[in-house]
Amino acid sequence: MKTAALIRPFLVVALLTATAACTSTPTQESTGEYIEASATTAKVKAAILEEPGLKSLQIGVETFKDEVQLSGFVDTAASKAKAGQVAANVPGVKSVKNNLVVK
Repeated sequence: MKTAALIRPFLVVALLTATAACTSTPTQESTGEYIEASATTAKVKAAILEEPGLKSLQIGVETFKDEVQLSGFVDTAASKAKAGQVAANVPGVKSVKNNLVVK
């Protein structure tokens, strides 16, 4: 009986810790959000790859809470704008931070 009384608080703390680790905060995604962000990143990369004239290997894509950030280098301002437009048209993308640099 004493063992069960001692173990119960530790189990409650462990359960609360595990639950808290799966929730999102303003600076961290939950597990589900992370998986969705990874899928969105893959969709944006695929859309950029399919777009003629964009060098997809020079464009980095990161997603956090449905916001896509583009980074890297492109040859023209038109390519920068096109990459931003392609990313914005992917389902699930709420906004795009276009940090591409024209070289």
